[in-house]
Amino acid sequence: MSADRATERAAGGGRQRAKAETARAEILATAARMMRRAGYSEMSLRDLAAEVNMKAGSLYYHFASKDELAAEVMRIGVEAIEAEVRKGLADAADRSPAERLSIAIRIHLETLLEKSDFVSSHIRCYPFVPETVREQLRDVRRSYDQLWMELIRHFLGAGVPNETVRYLRFVLIGALNGSVEWFNPNRDSISDYARIIEKLLTNPSFIGR
Repeated sequence: MSADRATERAAGGGRQRAKAETARAEILATAARMMRRAGYSEMSLRDLAAEVNMKAGSLYYHFASKDELAAEVMRIGVEAIEAEVRKGLADAADRSPAERLSIAIRIHLETLLEKSDFVSSHIRCYPFVPETVREQLRDVRRSYDQLWMELIRHFLGAGVPNETVRYLRFVLIGALNGSVEWFNPNRDSISDYARIIEKLLTNPSFIGR
């Protein structure tokens, strides 16, 4: 094979890979929007294929099953929100534990409610996906959970039992993630909601004022 022909074949292969990667990204982004809007069970691969102008069977070139697609969408969601929170914390390395926890709260809410269909689809769909999908997400979820455990432990101070840290993480993350079900941008404010949570953490007697 001549050098020119080899170069031409390599260029053609590169274009094919780029096209496949673009199609995969579009499938994932569309699936994330559909999962956020309709949930896991109601997301139809046939409808998804129509949204991306693709034959339903062509989806299987990129993903072997609906579960594989859902797991990838949700994995991206966890990794995206963790990356955003870690970036914000890195920029606030010299701030107090309470300030760092507040920063994490606000970034989590902003990413969940405004910036990423991948994140909100993960929160909305996780309780309803098969156990096999949850198993694939275990490591990325554990990594993000550990970040919050560290933030809360530093906020509460030395000597606090691990059980207390764990319980507060459940309460806090539940309050943050639950907003995906009721938050209305035409009515609600992320900054106001974050401020209320922060006040409850730092001054429980705030309730009723």
